[in-house]
Amino acid sequence: MITVLAGGVGAARLLRGMVRAVPASDVTAIVNTADDVILHGLHVSPDLDTVTYTLAEAGNPETGWGLAGETWQAMDALERLGGKAWFRLGDRDLGTHLHRTGRLAEGAGLAAVTAEIAAAWGLELTLLPMTEDRVATMVTLARPDGARNQADGEADGQADDPANGQASQPASREVGFQEYFVRLGHSVAVESVRFDGAEDSLPGPGVLDALADADVVVIAPSNPIVSIGPLLAVPGIADALRSRRADTVAVSPIVAGAALKGPADRMLRELGHEASVVGVARLYRDLAATLVVDTADAGLADAVEAEGMACVVTDTIMSSAEVAADLSRRILEVGR
Repeated sequence: MITVLAGGVGAARLLRGMVRAVPASDVTAIVNTADDVILHGLHVSPDLDTVTYTLAEAGNPETGWGLAGETWQAMDALERLGGKAWFRLGDRDLGTHLHRTGRLAEGAGLAAVTAEIAAAWGLELTLLPMTEDRVATMVTLARPDGARNQADGEADGQADDPANGQASQPASREVGFQEYFVRLGHSVAVESVRFDGAEDSLPGPGVLDALADADVVVIAPSNPIVSIGPLLAVPGIADALRSRRADTVAVSPIVAGAALKGPADRMLRELGHEASVVGVARLYRDLAATLVVDTADAGLADAVEAEGMACVVTDTIMSSAEVAADLSRRILEVGR
């Protein structure tokens, strides 16, 4: 069995190749749910849906999210009524969220509902939510002047004390991940990230068994901070990974100092990490023995290995399902 830690478009593309490299029934993906959000009373699970739609060959290849050939009549009607429509949910996509919300209201667990949705799309791999408890990625946006809060007392929104003769400054603002990523277009600098509720959460059904029983564990080329970070924040998952370090392989989401999609490179820099394969190695070296990097970063292989990880250089830009399958075979070759 192959277990993949997954979140976002990069993970979906890798899984698309993985189920071509080995039988799909041998693949289990543990998927980030800290991006989940309640919109218009509906439970939306963006990463679970991106993986599902991509593997079903039904996803929108241009956006990386949502369904191909989607229509938007519901959102158009919502906007006409003055409702909030900054997070666009297509008409067909709404069916998924209606089903998920209804089943959860009936008492079904998120893992069971996810399995139902995957089966309805004809998928043979196993998709596991990282947890069935509420965990929410919260992003603190940097102050407009670029300064950071200096003391705990500033967290209430008052950075300076006018009574002491200091000018009031705008405080940092914390928002949910979807507001940062979608509404603000991830264009605002980030000061910090936290995973609300993670400390009290439990791994979802089957998650720890999937990590313990896997022949190879793969950390997908997802944003290390907000896609993989939430999984590691769920108690028990990071420890399970550490116990499997020798046969865990991570794939860098950074190529030649940049993210192929999304804000991973900027977020790494903003949070004090190096936006390079070396920076990724420093984040994963206690969890995985091997880091797979793109040929564009071949010159940094020695620097990666100096951080304590074996470095494998290959093509990691998954321009097609066939390239993703080749990458998957290479990952499994070095992981076994």
